[in-house]
Amino acid sequence: MTETERVRIDGVRAVSVPVTDQDRAVEFYGGTLGFETRLDEPLEQLGGRWIEMAPPGNGISIALTPADERAPSGVDTGIRFTTPDAAALHAALQAGGVDVDPLLQWEGTPPMFDFRDPDGNVLYVSQTP
Repeated sequence: MTETERVRIDGVRAVSVPVTDQDRAVEFYGGTLGFETRLDEPLEQLGGRWIEMAPPGNGISIALTPADERAPSGVDTGIRFTTPDAAALHAALQAGGVDVDPLLQWEGTPPMFDFRDPDGNVLYVSQTP
């Protein structure tokens, strides 16, 4: 085994989303989106907690980290979630008061939309092909 083979990256654990109020973010990601809490521990170095949440059964978590000058909230996260029914999820989020953009549907492309969490962080959803 070469040195490169021993030190390779073998996965993604979490993707960070900066938030201004971690309790509010936990309520949104857990209560509104249905994510489960994987980890919630004090982390003084961050000025808050290390919180990881994920859709049930999913291997990659969203880390809800305290926003600061280096990582402000209200950003385009680039995170793309999947769902078996984009139209139904879009309608449910919109009915729940979530800031969602129109459902996009183009021939040959899965339906998709974007939405914002309470801090204005942009997240995306597309229907599982």
